[in-house]
Amino acid sequence: MADKAKTKKGGNFEELLNNYFSNVPAVGDIVKGKILSIDNGAVRIDVNGVTTGVVRGKELFSESDVYANLKVGNEIEAVVVELENESGEVELSFRIAGYEQVWTKMKGLVDSGLAVPAKILQANKGGLMVQVDALVSFLPVSQLSPENYPRVPGGDKERILEHLKALIGKTLQVKVIDVDQKDEKLIVSEKAIWEDDQKAVLESYKVGDMVDGEVSALTSFGAFIKFGEGLEGLVHISEIVWQRIEHPRDVLKVGQKVKAQIIDLNKSKIYLSIKRLVQDPWKAVKDLYKVGDIVKGEVHKVEPFGLMVKLDDEIHGLAHISELSDKTIHDSRELESMFEVGKEYDFEIVNIEPAEHRLGLRAAGLKKKKKEETTEEVKEEVKVEAETEEVVETPVVEKKRTKEKTIKVVEELKEGVVEEKVEVPTEETES
Repeated sequence: MADKAKTKKGGNFEELLNNYFSNVPAVGDIVKGKILSIDNGAVRIDVNGVTTGVVRGKELFSESDVYANLKVGNEIEAVVVELENESGEVELSFRIAGYEQVWTKMKGLVDSGLAVPAKILQANKGGLMVQVDALVSFLPVSQLSPENYPRVPGGDKERILEHLKALIGKTLQVKVIDVDQKDEKLIVSEKAIWEDDQKAVLESYKVGDMVDGEVSALTSFGAFIKFGEGLEGLVHISEIVWQRIEHPRDVLKVGQKVKAQIIDLNKSKIYLSIKRLVQDPWKAVKDLYKVGDIVKGEVHKVEPFGLMVKLDDEIHGLAHISELSDKTIHDSRELESMFEVGKEYDFEIVNIEPAEHRLGLRAAGLKKKKKEETTEEVKEEVKVEAETEEVVETPVVEKKRTKEKTIKVVEELKEGVVEEKVEVPTEETES
């Protein structure tokens, strides 16, 4: 009986011993415990009821606000940095634990999509460095909301940087969109918050609706229009007016009140048209102009391929470079010496295509090219093309012959016909 009790007692002691050692943490473990005392610049914690841990010095300073305003009795997490110090206590760290907690929090924010405040610290040409919780993260230019996005003509990087620097010190609401703890990279977006807001408001709009708005910005590719409750849409340059323009500022200015039609809603992106609210003037073009008519037209622009000619405020035509002189014109510099932008000249209408918004012109009085001349030009072009093909064909044939030789050598090697060492050309050497 005594032996059995001893065995049982010994078994219980062994079990307790095993439990004790199984509860003793290892270096790097995150442990939980209650704060026993806070004094003399040190925080002592009861670790699993088996040992006492201490947090002191730089290890008290944490990246997480969880460790602010600690009190005795609080349950807290810390990371083991040393199993036994000079006093026989486990050395713990809030700093490392806080670092882990803040990254865990950031990963959770990616999944939840919750907005967090971000204070702008620095700016560079690619975006902004911002403080999110205890981490410095990156807010790319492309992830700024329209309100803060630098709409700089020509994409001048220095002017973009000036715009971004003006935002330093401000606090924005952002979403965490990418987390890479290993490389300590954190990417946030203000645009994502703006898109969420737009989605809610956009539910009251549909394609085809007409809106009253104000021109908020002009770029080379179009105009931005503000309307409704903080909404903004893009009018592409091709949707501003029916005639061809070089830049939206030719017909619009910032602050101008306009009416526009919603032509597409793509998630949070809104596309508008101004010209669709106006009758297409090209539908009546054949009532105003006829092929063969001699008309006065103002040279609007000189292009390498010809002249853009303004017949009236709405109808513009093209006089191709081949229709402007009996002699061959080689480039736009010659055209500029012959025709002055802003001045009127006489032109003959040679074709009208209303559906394509095209009207072809020829300099008035210019002789039509004879059919024979055109045929000779085509023959000459064919001759040049044939000569070019002949020149190009030579290396192709050589390459083919080289390949055939290679195949023959390889076959002879396989059959044992060639006994000496032969260098077989590769694809790289052939080319």
